[in-house]
Amino acid sequence: MQTRSLRCIIPLLFTVCFLVVATAVFSQTDLSSIDRELESRKKELGENFVMMVWKDTLVYKKEAGQFNFKTLAPLGSSSKWLTAALVMVFVDEGKLSLDDKVARWLPEFERYGKNYVTIRHCLNHMTGISDEGNAAKKAFQRKKFSSLEEEVNSFAARNIRVNAGQDFWYGDLGINIAARVLEVVSKKKFDQLIKQKLLNPLGMRRTTFSTIDASALNPATGGQSTAEEYLKFLVMLLNKGMANGKQVLSESSVNELLSIQNKGTETKANPKYATGWSYALGSWVVNESGDKPTVIACPSEAGTWPVIDLCRGYVSILLLKEPLKDERTATHLQIKAAIDILMNNDDCH
Repeated sequence: MQTRSLRCIIPLLFTVCFLVVATAVFSQTDLSSIDRELESRKKELGENFVMMVWKDTLVYKKEAGQFNFKTLAPLGSSSKWLTAALVMVFVDEGKLSLDDKVARWLPEFERYGKNYVTIRHCLNHMTGISDEGNAAKKAFQRKKFSSLEEEVNSFAARNIRVNAGQDFWYGDLGINIAARVLEVVSKKKFDQLIKQKLLNPLGMRRTTFSTIDASALNPATGGQSTAEEYLKFLVMLLNKGMANGKQVLSESSVNELLSIQNKGTETKANPKYATGWSYALGSWVVNESGDKPTVIACPSEAGTWPVIDLCRGYVSILLLKEPLKDERTATHLQIKAAIDILMNNDDCH
């Protein structure tokens, strides 16, 4: 009995000692350089934001104005990463494959001759379906739909711009098609589904995709979360799918989620802030070594930046109340550079 007790206690003691050492190391690290960088960027960031950095433990937190790490805020396009991860939960459960045809579950796509569009095409923005128009126009178009089903059926009826997989055209269309497939497979609404399968297991109790006006759910940009909760999602991915002692996503699914999808594919439509970046599934590859991503991010139009640095082994999130006032990519990369210096890994470039 004593031997069994020791076997249980020793791993726990090891974990506690590791966290104590990690905390001690970072408590001795001068984090003021991050403070100074954020302060110098106050004009672009606005008065209300929160920044959090995690490496083995929470090593940095900065709250400004009326924002704190528990403030609920719109995620915009940072929602895409969560939706793509939910698809991978279904892959782990054996309910679908990324290379399954969408028409298998959505007959409208077969009816309109879009039999070759796969779930992977949807997640990596290569459906080939016409998706033109600016953000304001698209937002206006969405208002006429009362459900995700109605919206996705309208996508099926659109013109085919090019063959699926032929080029990369960033937008919301593919992500919402993939989310609708999940609704059909599970027979549940997307907002209920993502809570049950992904958010609750991660302890993201306040994160939601529900709408208060009964309008159509938007899995591509309609999420709301806090910095504290979104950080839990990032840590899970950094830890190869593990969270709260459970395997929320398999390691193979995490690897697929974070792998480059559009290498060698012509880019036809890209947001300005992601110029020159590759794309994974629901997120952008900011830096890569060969064909392997080293830094992955999922920026929103408002300037929110969740980041995983696979090389340096940390995650961070900057959640903003107001859109960035100046060029967002340069601002975020300069803030990240200040964090990188403290992570002390000379092998990362």
